Amino acid sequence: MSGIEELAIRLRASLGHERVVTDRQELRTYECDGLAHYKVVPALVALPQNTAQVAEVVRACADAGVPFVARGSGTGLSGGALPHADGVLIVTAQMRAIRSISPEDERAVVEPGVINLQVTRAATPHGYYYAPDPSSQQICSIGGNVAENSGGAHCLKYGFTTNHVTGLEVVTPDGAITRLGGRAPDAPGYDLLGAFVGSEGTLGVATEVTVRLTRLPESVRTLLAAFRGTDEAGAATSAIIGAGVVPAAIEMMDALAIEAAEAAVACGYPAGAGAVLIVELDGPSAEVAAQFDEVNRLCEANGAFEIRIAADDAERALFWKGRKSAFAAVGRISPDYIVQDGVIPRTALPEVLRRIDELAAAHGVRVANVFHAGDGNLHPLVLFDDAVEGQAERAEEASGAIIDLCIEYGGSITGEHGVGADKAKYMPRMFTDDDLDTMQLVRCAFDPAGIANPGKIFPTPRLCGERPGRHRGAVEYEGAEVF
Repeated sequence: MSGIEELAIRLRASLGHERVVTDRQELRTYECDGLAHYKVVPALVALPQNTAQVAEVVRACADAGVPFVARGSGTGLSGGALPHADGVLIVTAQMRAIRSISPEDERAVVEPGVINLQVTRAATPHGYYYAPDPSSQQICSIGGNVAENSGGAHCLKYGFTTNHVTGLEVVTPDGAITRLGGRAPDAPGYDLLGAFVGSEGTLGVATEVTVRLTRLPESVRTLLAAFRGTDEAGAATSAIIGAGVVPAAIEMMDALAIEAAEAAVACGYPAGAGAVLIVELDGPSAEVAAQFDEVNRLCEANGAFEIRIAADDAERALFWKGRKSAFAAVGRISPDYIVQDGVIPRTALPEVLRRIDELAAAHGVRVANVFHAGDGNLHPLVLFDDAVEGQAERAEEASGAIIDLCIEYGGSITGEHGVGADKAKYMPRMFTDDDLDTMQLVRCAFDPAGIANPGKIFPTPRLCGERPGRHRGAVEYEGAEVF
């Protein structure tokens, strides 16, 4: 009997037969996350319903020396929840209870499988909402948001998930249950909470999340500005921020992204637009009114040929519908795509977008750009047809060249999607060996056995207890070099 078969018997005894999946066809349901370019079928899937069951699964994996990967809704775009072929996939999607909404201290306590938008829906009757809003907020889970430190359109003003999580209950890689932080805004001692949020499942599994709620703004105003090209839209973005205005969101879509959105959801953006900006302001009514006039003026001054102002919530939702559907919408114009997640200084937007166009032409692929313009977080979608020989390879090359471009301009390889399996190979381009070894010290403090989501983030299978070797990409362990 194999180790996985023995593990399945143990887990069925504690979780129940129906919450342990071993059938090959059923396992294929979980072979990838939202980045379908990478696929691995797990050896076993566990579907725990509470913290005790998560801990039992992790303890069983630790006892057997079997790797595990945690997964929420599977909407990630970096291969962060890509399964291990010889390991267990722990799916927290059935842990969907909102345990409490507390407007008196502006907190909500939720299980990891709770859908992002459900938190806002539960808090709205109390006059609050949950600010982080990934484009997939109707289906992505809070546990996944914690793992990837997800952002969204409104992270320009309100920050990422890490700015809104005050406490966690976690199962560590040895199966122990512990708490990090709490309801207070800043727990004393080491910032282990900050280390865990965004660690992509390499430090354990979150089983309860305490989040900060934000009061609903007095006023919200949204405009859609159409430009002939991305140069003008980028200049308008820089002008708005340079004027001291910090909108809740500034989003940009180029012509190809607009084409895809129109095909998918008929959002009705202005005809002939080479780029559109969606700018949303919120806050006290008097402040929003003054800033809105300034934003309108700056868009006109930088070449907007049409500006639409949302008259009501229905029109505002239509503006956002095109933007929020953009990633899925490219399926209408291309059978396959790779989405990137680099960051650049927003003042470099026009130049970088021109260079992305040049890279696309040089590699014989198309690139649709849709992104958080306000903070320079790019989401170029490299379009290709995997059925055409050589196109996938060219798309990969173009995708990597875009990441190099972001680094060249002083940016980052990821803004909110995470490193995962997709961008691990780019880590040495951004970080030194000493940087990577220091990160490993933190990881190994939580997971000395190296069984929590192995193969993600780091470019080599570095082992805990190792010491840096003489060559980049190589380490020494018990006298041998491991690559």
